[in-house]
Amino acid sequence: MLLNDLPARELAVALTGVVPEEVTRRLFARVHDRGAPPEVDLAAVRGLSKVATAALRKLGARAGRLEVIARHRSKVDGFVKYLFRLSDGQVVEAVAIPLPAGPDSVPEKYTLCISSQVGCALACAFCATGRLGFSRHLETWEIVDQVARIRDELDVPVRGLVFMGMGEPFLNYDAVLRAARIFCDPAGFAIGAKAITISTAGIVPAIRRYTSEGHKFRLAISLTSAIEEKRRRLMPIERKYPLDELLDAARAHSLATRDRIMLEYVAISGENVGAKDAAALIERLAGMRVRLNLIDVNDATGRFAPPTEAELAHFRDLLAPLGQPIVRRYSGGREVHGACGMLAGTSLPIVA
Repeated sequence: MLLNDLPARELAVALTGVVPEEVTRRLFARVHDRGAPPEVDLAAVRGLSKVATAALRKLGARAGRLEVIARHRSKVDGFVKYLFRLSDGQVVEAVAIPLPAGPDSVPEKYTLCISSQVGCALACAFCATGRLGFSRHLETWEIVDQVARIRDELDVPVRGLVFMGMGEPFLNYDAVLRAARIFCDPAGFAIGAKAITISTAGIVPAIRRYTSEGHKFRLAISLTSAIEEKRRRLMPIERKYPLDELLDAARAHSLATRDRIMLEYVAISGENVGAKDAAALIERLAGMRVRLNLIDVNDATGRFAPPTEAELAHFRDLLAPLGQPIVRRYSGGREVHGACGMLAGTSLPIVA
């Protein structure tokens, strides 16, 4: 039994008749302690009886662990890409984002970009993970342990998480939400729910489910174009969940939360930063409360290039009538292939 695979409440249910609920809470906290070993020190859990301890050992109660096989640190901005080996030999990546970032900055905290699947089935044209294809979903504990392994190596706290690594989080909905509940639990990782962002390429039924369930985590939707034909070419998910349906779901989420919906826009030179692209955004987002995050494309193949400073500035000027916040989001770790859209489970020479 893997004790780091369930949120506290579900763990208590699973151990009904074995461990009293109030003791389960202390067991949960022990499992997620900084530096906790996989073989949980049951003797250190206050109130855990010998009978319950024996029952847990009979169940094989322990914490699942990933193997860190590589770390790649950027000399430019201090981003660190981690490569993990899973128990079946497959690999996933996560990125530690220092705040502030910079070659000589001393970070005060970190945000982590974590993975939810091995590979991805959505095949976005500009994404290295999408080119891998889909292998499998990550279990909840495999998501959780990415954060635990990185946290235990850092000298400053992890204060934020983004599900923007390998995979489409909303295609692994239940495991992702279980992990998020562990992360925000005060007895778990104590990361505020509003500091946890779940990003989707546009799985409309999952967006509507997420909204109806009233989760407090932040939702981000990858848009990249408001022109259907263009979005279909760049993001094939458009064929299954067309833009009209996606924006209706986004609008409903914004109304339900009384907050702006975060839209991610991968900016590509000569592709989606022209006058027609701006006009389509203004038309399709009219009346919606949004925050538009512009992210330079990162493509090691060279097929897609980020816009020039002049090209992006002109695009932002064209978007002024939108009347909504437009933010250029920094995507670091590029030279170690740790930037947005570059995670492909690759092992590069370790940079000290």
